[in-house]
Amino acid sequence: MLIHTRPSIHPSEITPEKVWMERRQWIQTMGSLMGVAASSPILGMNSAFAQTDSESPIATRSGLTVTPFDAVTRYNNFYEFGWDKTSPSRLAAELRTEPWTVSIEGLCEKPGQWGFEDLLKRFPQQEHIYRFRCVEGWSAVIPWRGFPLGELLSTAQPLSSARFVKFTSVSQPETMPMQQQDKLLSWPYVEGLQMNEAMHPLTLLATGMYGRDLPKQNGAPLRLVVPWKYGFKSIKSIVRIELTDTPPATSWSLAAPEDYGFYANVNPDVPHPRWSQATERPLGDPFFTPRRRTEIFNGYAYEVASLYLGLDLKRHF
Repeated sequence: MLIHTRPSIHPSEITPEKVWMERRQWIQTMGSLMGVAASSPILGMNSAFAQTDSESPIATRSGLTVTPFDAVTRYNNFYEFGWDKTSPSRLAAELRTEPWTVSIEGLCEKPGQWGFEDLLKRFPQQEHIYRFRCVEGWSAVIPWRGFPLGELLSTAQPLSSARFVKFTSVSQPETMPMQQQDKLLSWPYVEGLQMNEAMHPLTLLATGMYGRDLPKQNGAPLRLVVPWKYGFKSIKSIVRIELTDTPPATSWSLAAPEDYGFYANVNPDVPHPRWSQATERPLGDPFFTPRRRTEIFNGYAYEVASLYLGLDLKRHF
């Protein structure tokens, strides 16, 4: 079992929003931040910091950079708006995000509905910088704003029989053209996690990125971020969360079970049926830049490998 034992990004690694919004203050604090990094193996290994001008990402001590904002918002997957990478940025403007409610249902003591504004008031917003790895072989380093999913689930008081969490995206066929045309994926889009994965402090419900609200093409107003899994697990525009005792049938696992498993943990040693997962192409890098080596659990083995102790890891990727 290949597990990196060095510390990676820790859930307590939180960057104040003003670091993103005030470049001068960022420069003034950089020295002290690096001082902390030098004395902290967790902060010093994989953290990334960027200035507001996302056209000029800042290199970190680990050699990573925060991916330019334009690269993340103009090249991404949101299949409800098309199969190519640019359709979401062109077509998602029609997505209706107000008003927005999220229901919590299933095996819990206190099911209910949350308005998006109520979520913002109840759960303090935090800034986290996470690696992002797509199953297609490209990657990014993204500063997210949000709060741990586990905090929301705890308010519902899950029953002991709840072992999985099912997430459902919005159904808006009048604004999402592929929900009218495409039949490969079942709509609305569905994803799922084990309960211990959902409760892990790294698992984020994101409400923003790069110091601003989530763009619609990136899953506004509320999306999941699970940084040690391939990106298709991080479902966008969530409207329903259900606690279950059996694994939910997820959209990609139904469409192509040999290609997209339920767990989808990043593992460079387990190839996709049609390509290697050993390396990745960071978004925003010049075309001829060498591909980056992919790390097991996307660099988060120190935090999450214990979730899978005793399991056949190749079966859980």
